[in-house]
Amino acid sequence: MPPHCVRFDDEAEAALVLVCDATHSSRSEVLRRGVVALAKDLGRKPPPLPFEIYRKLDLGLGGYARAPARRAKSALAALIRRKHLR
Repeated sequence: MPPHCVRFDDEAEAALVLVCDATHSSRSEVLRRGVVALAKDLGRKPPPLPFEIYRKLDLGLGGYARAPARRAKSALAALIRRKHLR
């Protein structure tokens, strides 16, 4: 295998040292395992975007709204009155 030269910033170097100390592994072993783990992640499907999740919910026109937005203040007062009459 050909040797590789990798440059790290201070944060990455500190993380590498921390992982090496915690796992009692060499730098080469830690980097090798990291590359293999990243390669496995490439095959996974990316998580859905928030828009895709909300689109699947399909709450319909207005969603959970009790009244149109233009009547929000009066609708809120009516909802509170109804709640306290129970």
